[in-house]
Amino acid sequence: MADLTTVILAAGKGTRMKSSLPKVLHKAGGKAMLAHVLDAAKEAGAGRNIVVVGFGGETVEKALAGEAEFVRQTEQLGTGHAVLQAEPLLREEKGTVLVLCGDTPLLTGNLLKKLAKEHAASGAKATVLTAVMPDAAGYGRIIRAVDGTVERIVEHKDATEEERAVREINSGIYCFEAPALFAALKKVGNDNAQGEYYLPDVLEILRKKGEKIFAVAADDYEETLGVNSRAQLASSEKILRRRKNEELMAAGVTLLDPDATYVDADVVVGRDTVIYPGTWLEGATVVGEGCEIGPQARFQNVRVGANVTAHFCYAHECEIADGATLGPFVHIRPDTKIAAHVKIGNFVEVKNSSVGEGTKLPHLSYIGDADIGAGVNMGCGTITVNYDGRKKFRTKVGDGAFVGCNSNLVAPVHIGDNAYIGAGSTVTKDVPAGDLAIARARQKNIAGWADKRREQ
Repeated sequence: MADLTTVILAAGKGTRMKSSLPKVLHKAGGKAMLAHVLDAAKEAGAGRNIVVVGFGGETVEKALAGEAEFVRQTEQLGTGHAVLQAEPLLREEKGTVLVLCGDTPLLTGNLLKKLAKEHAASGAKATVLTAVMPDAAGYGRIIRAVDGTVERIVEHKDATEEERAVREINSGIYCFEAPALFAALKKVGNDNAQGEYYLPDVLEILRKKGEKIFAVAADDYEETLGVNSRAQLASSEKILRRRKNEELMAAGVTLLDPDATYVDADVVVGRDTVIYPGTWLEGATVVGEGCEIGPQARFQNVRVGANVTAHFCYAHECEIADGATLGPFVHIRPDTKIAAHVKIGNFVEVKNSSVGEGTKLPHLSYIGDADIGAGVNMGCGTITVNYDGRKKFRTKVGDGAFVGCNSNLVAPVHIGDNAYIGAGSTVTKDVPAGDLAIARARQKNIAGWADKRREQ
């Protein structure tokens, strides 16, 4: 809908969160609440998205730079006042303005499409998104006229017992025709206990002018839930992760225990992948088809190929190609590229390195700032010594090389193709292709030494 513009209210501090971070930047399902709202607005077809910021405004603008337009509410004087800050950007707007809240991460594009579509069909100047709550205590109640239009919204504290029995509530989300909205906003007063300008007052102003006020009920009340506390944030997190897991299973991914599997909203997982319990897939992680991930795996912004096995491992900001095997107890650090069919075994850490196809790092190794060729065998306990206390240097190991157990490769050093390093060596000089390097003290046996020591 090219004529649909959103104004998203994100100026509040969120005092109940007890945080120095703006409330709308707290994450649920791996991304900021405000980012979820923007995603839903864009999916609904909004041509423009305007975010009203206040507390921590610079932080919010930086976090969502390029995703929306921003206006400032320098004083938090209520929701009506907040929407009015967007008027300079919308003076020429004749279409529909959809007012959203930045702390409603469970909103979906489909729900907002429904709201905008039914608003347009109704011919109303304003439409309220409502929800039927299992427990409506504390919410403003929607009182409808016989024809289904909104007669009034009654706050819980002002409602009669009969009105409190109504479970249809005001979600705080609205569609307005832009000219009617801003004309009415200028008439909103602040004669209330808080001294604030409330957006719902616009509905009463329009109704008194004889304008039609419509309401659209959400099919699922969960989509309208806002977040005002850490407990509500945790509840939203649980719902978002349940949705994501259901989406993955419907697409052909096996989750052995969905309640113990945590997948962020933007993660992509290929079909026939099996995810074991205790697994976290976060950020922009992409996992290919036919993988086995977990148990106890955590991937943050990782690209994983097909048919990869990874269990009991932590990987972040790296790439893992087809057929690789990782674990148990593996740490793959940023800027690492693991080629196809690499085996990385228990208690291995790899950082800022490339590991060539078919190479084996079976156990107890640290590989940092290194370029390891294809078909290399790195023996147990191999360490690349990459740091001299001031600078870091790279190690290069050629294709087909064999590095014996408990070796130290002191960078900068180059081990040539098909070279051999004797076990227990500390290598400080380049080893030409095909050579054997032995860099350890010569063994000397002293006959009878043990018997003489016992006699002392």
